[in-house]
Amino acid sequence: MGSVEEDSGPGRAPLVAVAAAVVAAVSYSTFLLEHLLSPDLDVINGYVSELSAENQPSHLVYSGGDFVTGLLSITVAVTALLTLRRRRWAVTGWVFLALFGLCAIGDAIFPLDCAPSLQTWCALRERSGEVSFSHQFHAVTSSLVIACGVAALLTLSIAARRYGWWPPLARWGWRLALAETVFALSTVLAMLLGRWLGIIQRVQISVLVLGLVTVAWALWADRRRREARSRPPRTAREAS
Repeated sequence: MGSVEEDSGPGRAPLVAVAAAVVAAVSYSTFLLEHLLSPDLDVINGYVSELSAENQPSHLVYSGGDFVTGLLSITVAVTALLTLRRRRWAVTGWVFLALFGLCAIGDAIFPLDCAPSLQTWCALRERSGEVSFSHQFHAVTSSLVIACGVAALLTLSIAARRYGWWPPLARWGWRLALAETVFALSTVLAMLLGRWLGIIQRVQISVLVLGLVTVAWALWADRRRREARSRPPRTAREAS
């Protein structure tokens, strides 16, 4: 019979959830390849979303990364909901993670038509509203990715702190959510100033990548802790 502390824990997540969170973090980091695949885009001022614009080289690499990240984030969330203990804040966190994944898939399905910061004709078409629904709707999915990512990190951190679960999320989840919120607000300022938008967006995505790594770390650490507790104690002869 397990101890009270073990009985009140979240349960042990399958390894597939840990692996999916790690791979999701890697696939969401495809923008790091831009120096190799898309050297013409302005890293300081260009939108990250412009990398996956339909008329840009290697756009399938970036949109594919978003799609994989979304699919795997949903996998992590659904697996957690099916296998871990369901308490209000934890369930809310996993639902927001699934919504983050859904919006990341939306980013991949609804790319920009072209790169406004790189092509003047594209910027003119954008200002005159002569772009496709996909181009216009991409702003919605991108905004929702940030909002759901912040909400997932914050609510999972609250769950971790309130229920005594997942120490990495308890310690870092709310900090990452706060950092993401600050940079999201900085994006609005950068848009008004017309500069630094690219670098701020890249930091934003990096924070979300760290959030996925933290989720994987929390689930893995909990597995290791529970496995260590379930091992039978070593005898004096075995220890010698």
